[in-house]
Amino acid sequence: MLIREGDQRSIDIDIRLAALLAAVAGALNAAGFHAAGLFSANMTGNVSALAVYIGLGRFGVAGIVTTLVCSFILGAFVSGLLIEAGRQRGVRAIYAYSITLEAGLLVLLGLIDMFVPDAHNGPPIIVGLSFIMGLQNAATTRISGAKVRTTHVSGLATDLGLALAALINGRAPREEILPRLRLFATTILAFFLGGVVGVGLYLAIDGLLFFGGAVMLALIALPEVSRARHS
Repeated sequence: MLIREGDQRSIDIDIRLAALLAAVAGALNAAGFHAAGLFSANMTGNVSALAVYIGLGRFGVAGIVTTLVCSFILGAFVSGLLIEAGRQRGVRAIYAYSITLEAGLLVLLGLIDMFVPDAHNGPPIIVGLSFIMGLQNAATTRISGAKVRTTHVSGLATDLGLALAALINGRAPREEILPRLRLFATTILAFFLGGVVGVGLYLAIDGLLFFGGAVMLALIALPEVSRARHS
């Protein structure tokens, strides 16, 4: 799932990757919202909220939201630099290493949530999650040739609507449209179900959710690292 790029990938590989990582993203996004009242993955909503807060003169909250947007962009920036450096050096598992980095950062957030008093009630956790979401979305976008975007539900919903229109009006063969519909619908559903599970787990186990997310990401990424080394 994290070795082949672009046209070398099958739709089934993209669907599996999207389902797993979108579920993690949905869980973290929902947990962050419950903890801090802000979304770590929803940049469309955050930019809209930023405009509202500035219009209302609530510049303190506007500053926090601005930090979230910048943190997401920074995560995507770091992911892009990491991936490009790996590609230039012929590191086949560079995308798996990127997801492994995401897992490590989740462990760090889990430790902060556990040992820093009231960290989950303030910006540190949600800003960290925004960075991680930017990191993940950039990696999945790059490896799939922009077919998989695990945090970008607005774009996915648009793609789903366009694909349905193409299916109904017969502009493209069904065998071409149906796999795309599966990909978009699976990603949205996984993000939603991940959110439901994520907020429930956060209520039950607090910051241990971040460790659980890290374990899931490691289980996805580390076998890919091993496969790349032995192929």
